[in-house]
Amino acid sequence: MIITQVDIWTVVVPVFPETVHSEEYGGYPDWARVPKQIIRLHTDEGFTGIGETGRGQSKEAVAQAAEQLKNRDVMKMCLQNVFRQEPLKPTPEAPSQWEIDLGPYPAGYEAFETAIFDLIGKRLGVPIHKLLGGACREKVRADFWIGHQTPEDTRRSTKVAIARGFTGLKTKCRIQEPMVERLRAIWEVGGSDFKVTVDPNERFNTVEQTLELAGQLKELDNVEVFEDPIPKKGLRDDVLAQYRYMREMLPFPLALHLSNPSDIIKAIRADAIDYLNLGGSMVNFAKSAAIAQAADIPVWHGSGNDLGILEKSYLHAASVAPNCLLASDFVGSWTRVDDLIVEGFTFTNGYTLVPQTPGLGCELDLDALEKYRVDG
Repeated sequence: MIITQVDIWTVVVPVFPETVHSEEYGGYPDWARVPKQIIRLHTDEGFTGIGETGRGQSKEAVAQAAEQLKNRDVMKMCLQNVFRQEPLKPTPEAPSQWEIDLGPYPAGYEAFETAIFDLIGKRLGVPIHKLLGGACREKVRADFWIGHQTPEDTRRSTKVAIARGFTGLKTKCRIQEPMVERLRAIWEVGGSDFKVTVDPNERFNTVEQTLELAGQLKELDNVEVFEDPIPKKGLRDDVLAQYRYMREMLPFPLALHLSNPSDIIKAIRADAIDYLNLGGSMVNFAKSAAIAQAADIPVWHGSGNDLGILEKSYLHAASVAPNCLLASDFVGSWTRVDDLIVEGFTFTNGYTLVPQTPGLGCELDLDALEKYRVDG
């Protein structure tokens, strides 16, 4: 099955302003204006595969990467890095030792990996998760998501979350925001069983401020986890010691958002975490989750407020990890005004179903694609 053509579209899909930040905290987010690239691979057998980059990848860089895949046989690719053409070899300096690095990974790698897996799944008649080792469950936990919001807007968002089928949410925040009032607004609508992931993106600043806020929130009994409360600073030893101390003192679990396997190992060895928020390509997520599983660390799949293609790939990857037990972030499917796919997400009682149709389990919505493309 030979790749004969690669289509690339640059898109900017707006978000619903009310799902992100209140006007008091900046209103419409700058990241929602950052373009993404959508790709479609064509083959000589008539199969097509689709992919989506993260934010900020240039069309030129993605096009350069695409040239490396043209005229390649998809069924002969190394699925741990679809761009690699040579097998690992003994090192010239020490022939008894072998290379272990499968890189490099070019711009927009996740998009190409997804598209290749989509092609192979369609050719073989199996969903992508089968190619990753097989889904461990039929559905994956998922939470609602809000940005920086006033307590009043948070109360409204919580009602929307429950109406949409969610049983918890993640909130972005800073230490100077009215966090007690915000989480009390969530509690007043959803009660203690409607759980909250508190994610300040390292903006609780200090251990002392983090622990003080945690003490104020404890009585509400609706916090599921604190994620990245203070600056990680490259996971220096002193920072890991601070995280280990917070883990001992916090009344609820502590998580780090990591993607580098060496960082994951460092955090585990330092006893600095209860949970992990992981990302990366599908294959690399599965590898990172396996490292965490070996240490009995539950994980969830993060998101960059992406569109439907990329978030479907997250869903396949999350379904494969036995320890992906926490609510993952498939949030772009409803924070954006369109996800650009035909078969979107549905949420029921805090879960979304794992696709069972061949490949990715969705196709491009070409009308929506034309509406939101910005490359003419």
